[in-house]
Amino acid sequence: MKRFSKTLNGDDPSNNSDSGARNALRDPDRNAGLSPMRVMGIFIACLILFSVLFSVNVVLRDPPSDAAVHEASKAVLEVEPRKSSEDKFSDPVEVPKDMMLGGLLATGFDEGSCISRYQSASYRKEMPHKPSSYLLSRLRSYEALHKRCGPNTESYNKAVQQLKSGRHPTSLDCNYVVWISYSGLGNRILTLASAFLYALLTNRVLLVDPGVDMVDLFCEPFPEASWFLPMDFPLKNQFDSLDQKSPHCYGEMVRKNNLTNSKQSQLSSFVYLHLSHDYNDQDKLFFCNQDQDFLEKIPWLIVRTDNYFVPSLFLIPSFEQELNSLFPRKETVFHFLGRYLFHPTNVVWGLVTRYYQAYLANADERIGIQIRVFDTGTGPFQHVFDQIVSCALKENLLPETNRQDLIVRPSGAPKSKAVLMTSLSSGYFEKLRDMYWELPTVTGEVIGIYQPSHEEYQQTEKHTHNRKALAEMYLLSITDVLITSSWSTFGYVAQSLGGLTPWILYKPENRTAPDPACKRAMSMEPCFHAPPFYDCKAKRGVDTGELVPHVRHCEDMSWGLKLIDPSNEL
Repeated sequence: MKRFSKTLNGDDPSNNSDSGARNALRDPDRNAGLSPMRVMGIFIACLILFSVLFSVNVVLRDPPSDAAVHEASKAVLEVEPRKSSEDKFSDPVEVPKDMMLGGLLATGFDEGSCISRYQSASYRKEMPHKPSSYLLSRLRSYEALHKRCGPNTESYNKAVQQLKSGRHPTSLDCNYVVWISYSGLGNRILTLASAFLYALLTNRVLLVDPGVDMVDLFCEPFPEASWFLPMDFPLKNQFDSLDQKSPHCYGEMVRKNNLTNSKQSQLSSFVYLHLSHDYNDQDKLFFCNQDQDFLEKIPWLIVRTDNYFVPSLFLIPSFEQELNSLFPRKETVFHFLGRYLFHPTNVVWGLVTRYYQAYLANADERIGIQIRVFDTGTGPFQHVFDQIVSCALKENLLPETNRQDLIVRPSGAPKSKAVLMTSLSSGYFEKLRDMYWELPTVTGEVIGIYQPSHEEYQQTEKHTHNRKALAEMYLLSITDVLITSSWSTFGYVAQSLGGLTPWILYKPENRTAPDPACKRAMSMEPCFHAPPFYDCKAKRGVDTGELVPHVRHCEDMSWGLKLIDPSNEL
């Protein structure tokens, strides 16, 4: 320490030349000017010092900010425009995305708790249609209602106490519609959207039976209040036993007592609505105006359905004006409600993003093919594969293969197409993959065939099965063009979430590929498979697909109903 102290505090040797000269004479090696070793040491020291100073300068010149690190940790996908070979070194152009979907989504959420809510917009094209200002206003009003009347609020607790008493309350601040978790995942998504629209139209609060996996699959859609029914809800243990013969079933009440105009209706604390595919004529009176007048007085409606019943809501006169204001374009109903309500949980969103980045992100075009086979027996079936190929080639969605030239050299960089296939079977994927592996395309395009899973059979109650199913619906929804199977709610969800008007594969008959193989859908809306055919005013049967121009029969199910925009047909 004395030596260091002396060095720091001592005189500069240059100020004492005599002392320096004497020291040099005593020890000639200490003379730096004359010693080669001293010169080499100084040179090495300078190199080290220069290297350190250069490194410090680079780091201090452009340090990474905390914001940049934070944004990098949040980013899942950066979308860059395709570059031509002449422009491959140009700077990427960032395309701004409307993360709030034109005001459709509400603020006030913890982004990290549900990453898909705001990141999903980065994976899709811009929405072709914007939600109406009236829809946005009604959604904000509903969110305020849900916050005031949702689970564990004072209003909810009061309504539950009245329900437990079994008596019709004299007055309540809030009325409810409770959705029972029922059927396969595609059906549940469609029916939940239907129940929410009904709640919106009737100023009710929607409560969702969690079932076995709804919490695992979907984030909460409403800020500051849960939509999931509490486990201690007093009627929860009765859900499995509620059916068409139950005394609280609306159809049974009508059949036995004609309660529509009876004062005894005031005695009902809740009504069960059986709107499943096997519902009877009395159950179907739910879609009549006068029956809605009765149901308006009931504080708790419990609904079980496997139908997307939205098209028939458009045929109820008391809802007509409100629906026209909410949805000026009729084919956007599920597109907007689905994008608003259904946000995959982080575990499901991880399945979506990892697969997309690994297999689909770099393709010039993405084609989705959703296959659902209703035939009995073990597939894959050759007639189904022939139908898929026929549709894809005839509609120019995929190129022909070249059997003459085994090597095709396109001019310029070849275009790439990624085909995403979803099916319970791997057989169709393997056949299409081999077809484009064994032979080149006539266009020189590079075709990649991918299938995330093949579960072999539907496993409705299995968590991992439904996670993969939901992830595949979303992956299909972010393709550029889509082929779907007739009657499949899985395909309906994918097309409507993505805002895609699909090509629908006709249902094969007698194990023969139909000709033509497919048809372009009239709209992106799902099909209501079991609609009523009843004129409520005339009290007689009627073709409900011919009453108004925006409700027509479905392409894939002649007796079904779907919403369309008549202007699209002009």
